[in-house]
Amino acid sequence: MTTVTSPLAGRAIGLAAVPDPVFSGAMVGPGTAIDPAREASEAVAPVDGVIVSLHPHAFVVVDGEGHGVLTHLGIDTVQLNGDGFELLVNKGDTVTRGQAVVRWDPAAVEAAGKSPICPVVALEATADALSDLRQDGDVKAGDTLFGWQ
Repeated sequence: MTTVTSPLAGRAIGLAAVPDPVFSGAMVGPGTAIDPAREASEAVAPVDGVIVSLHPHAFVVVDGEGHGVLTHLGIDTVQLNGDGFELLVNKGDTVTRGQAVVRWDPAAVEAAGKSPICPVVALEATADALSDLRQDGDVKAGDTLFGWQ
């Protein structure tokens, strides 16, 4: 069982509330989303594992069980071309839960006209593989978002 924790502080809102049909329809996988606190912060690894994909606006960590967790920092933020995002690790690095991966500013993303909402997705999982899914309430970085069998 993999425990996936929040990469950010903010409010859990669930995937259905994400303003992007690919995420809200769970096409990339089930999970939840965080409406982040509007302050410069570091997005941290939601599991222990290896960074297999790393972009300024998104990263994937695969744990020892082969579970890949996508953290997507904002919606349509790829269009910002990395402005306002600072990578703190490299692709291929092994990270521990809670380790800083990307520094960014959700308020700056919002000011640039993009949604700062962050999907946290269990890649290639089925919905029934997840348990205790957090879809509301305040969360701190490191709080449990869901379990994944």
